[in-house]
Amino acid sequence: MIQYNGEQIKIGHFPDNTLLLKKEVLEEKVEIRWFFEQNEELVALYFLVQHLREHGVKEIQLNMPYIPNARQDRVKNAEDVFTLKYFAKLINEMEFSKVTVLDPHSYVSEALIDRLVVHTPQKYVDQVIQKLEIEADKQVLLFFPDEGACKRYSTMFAKPYVFGMKKREWKTGEIKSLEVLGETDQITDSRILIVDDICSRGGTFLYSAKALKKLGAKEIYLYVSHCENTILQGELLKGDLLEKVYTTNSIFTKEHKKVEVLEYE
Repeated sequence: MIQYNGEQIKIGHFPDNTLLLKKEVLEEKVEIRWFFEQNEELVALYFLVQHLREHGVKEIQLNMPYIPNARQDRVKNAEDVFTLKYFAKLINEMEFSKVTVLDPHSYVSEALIDRLVVHTPQKYVDQVIQKLEIEADKQVLLFFPDEGACKRYSTMFAKPYVFGMKKREWKTGEIKSLEVLGETDQITDSRILIVDDICSRGGTFLYSAKALKKLGAKEIYLYVSHCENTILQGELLKGDLLEKVYTTNSIFTKEHKKVEVLEYE
């Protein structure tokens, strides 16, 4: 979904399925918000920006909470297409006055996109922590599923935490084991909030929740800044291992009784 100064842009199509866009230009300063749903929106964004430039708009800001293509942040083989690099190049060519994002999945994207403003997920996680602590009248224990998440988030919150050390099969990416480290003496009978940036089917978090339950955790919750709709196809939301998932509306567009969506601001 693309918004122009808060108004949703309708993306229409001609009979040959090419884009049909209409936008009257009255303002001198424009903020475009892009809540990514599909790749076609990138083409629509490019066309819209060119239209605005031709009508005299000089300052255009892009507010893009989720960075598309951030998963392809490196190449291992000659045939791998470095989509994040070329996506960033196209965004830079549109010359936005600034590009605002939320909790980027990759530091590579931060290096590639010009005039980037990064918002951390701190205020959203704080909302969840406050809610969970009021409900149970006890302190929440944070869990970061890997060293990267621990490095990103542990200094944001004055809370006790534990973190995971994963061992993966290099070729398949399959998790072979997970060791829980940190203030592990606080896990027994605890209310735990897992914190990370992105979730697809939720395999990492399912594995983490099982490990935490074995160590005595009572209730387990998950916060991810960006939750892909494919979470509904995985095993994470089934059964009673996980109480609830909290996420923003950056890319999640579905509904599920175990998923609570926080409004991106």
